[in-house]
Amino acid sequence: MKQVHKILAVLLLTLLTLGATQVFAEEIIVYSARNEQLIKPLFDAYTKETGTKITFITDKAGPLLQRLKAEGKNTRADLLITVDAGNLWHAAREGVLQPVDSTTLQENIPAHLRDPGNQWFGLSLRSRTIVYSTERVKPEELSTYEALGEPQWKDRLLLRTSKKVYNQSLVAMLIAEHGEAETEKIVRSWVHNLAAKPFSNDTKVMEGVLAGQGDVGIVNTYYFGRLLKKNPDLKLALYWPNQNSTGVHVNVSGAGVTRYAKNAQAAIKFLEWLSSEKAQNLFADANMEYPVNKSVKPHPYVAAWGDFKASEQNLANAGMLQNQAIRLMDRADYR
Repeated sequence: MKQVHKILAVLLLTLLTLGATQVFAEEIIVYSARNEQLIKPLFDAYTKETGTKITFITDKAGPLLQRLKAEGKNTRADLLITVDAGNLWHAAREGVLQPVDSTTLQENIPAHLRDPGNQWFGLSLRSRTIVYSTERVKPEELSTYEALGEPQWKDRLLLRTSKKVYNQSLVAMLIAEHGEAETEKIVRSWVHNLAAKPFSNDTKVMEGVLAGQGDVGIVNTYYFGRLLKKNPDLKLALYWPNQNSTGVHVNVSGAGVTRYAKNAQAAIKFLEWLSSEKAQNLFADANMEYPVNKSVKPHPYVAAWGDFKASEQNLANAGMLQNQAIRLMDRADYR
């Protein structure tokens, strides 16, 4: 009888230990630079499917990175979600992320949309492309990003400020393609063609085109989608540049497992789920973006903007060359 009691006691202790481990593994702490309305539906769907609780904190990318650095080993965060590959690259460089060895992530996410060291992974795709007035511009007049500096676009080009990471990443990728000297010539030619001082955001760029302040601009596709939803008769259209060469500049929102994650395995499983066919549309559709998983088609609303050849340059360059891009834009008087 004593032996039976011992066995039961061992079994009970084992079950309690497993139970405690399960409870511990059932919560993931996420630091997110994406707005709550864009990510909460994903968290809710995962919790409903798996029972895993997700607690999240939202803030801008910079403060979240600084918070992770300050917290160090004491951080509660298991996963960092942020926008732009430049921000993801900086997080990896600052040592707040850890490498993830996942066949699922490698199969679901193309190599150029993830960190070569597997510390961050793109989860949704946006393109930074040309927008133009359908009343004053014919699409056959357009060709490449570089050509926006040609004389025909003098006093017709509108841009967002160089202080935004989206433009810094675009210029960084141009440096990777053309070298620094040639890219500086391109950016100077854009500045020479500006019809107005750079705007604070992409929506204002498009509003400027609509108001006749300029005829063409460069914006992220989802900003165009938001404006189009408000006004289906919008007198603007997207143009896919560089189709005979490098392709359209693309960027990602993505994520990485934090270096000192207490629930690293649970965070990896969630990251893998976010890259799956089941979750990809949820992640991309929330912000009118494109899935990174090639097995998943974009939402019909996004697909209606047309097919395009995208650049396959590794997005790590957006981070590695960001400081050069910032200095270059300053020299070119692009503010």
